[in-house]
Amino acid sequence: MPYIPEYTPEYAATKEFISPTSGRLSFEEVFFRIIEYVKGGTEHRYNLIIGTDSFLAKDSVFVTAVIIHRVGHGGRYYYRKVRRRKMESMRQRIIYEATMSIELASVMDEKLSDNGFKELPVEIHLDVGENGDTHEIIKELVGMVRGSGYEAVTKPDSYGASKVADRHSK
Repeated sequence: MPYIPEYTPEYAATKEFISPTSGRLSFEEVFFRIIEYVKGGTEHRYNLIIGTDSFLAKDSVFVTAVIIHRVGHGGRYYYRKVRRRKMESMRQRIIYEATMSIELASVMDEKLSDNGFKELPVEIHLDVGENGDTHEIIKELVGMVRGSGYEAVTKPDSYGASKVADRHSK
């Protein structure tokens, strides 16, 4: 996988995604499939969930998951991987994870608004919790996400980051 020189909001919409059932998809294809899924069950409630997790090896691997959750009836997800220089600092990696999720949420939220789906709630799932090493930065990250206009979800409820993205990060 190639090194990504810098992560930018423009890059958020250009990186290829992977669907466990459909394979490689562009951002546009992922967006279309999300809208198609929502239109296929208009009687249901939906949440759009974005969460990022990372894995530290010889470099840092970041996986961002985009999940469309049909509340009470499952959902679908898509993910993408980005390799970056090795980030030894856990705090730096966690903040970078949150930033990646917020930037993708911003691009997705704008596209939803442009296509008549402004009311679809967007949640950012953070890979932090009250137990473990990340408890010290919860308030900072939750404030960062809420300040960006999104609902922040932490462990044990942040399955978008701690389960879905984590599954594909190693």
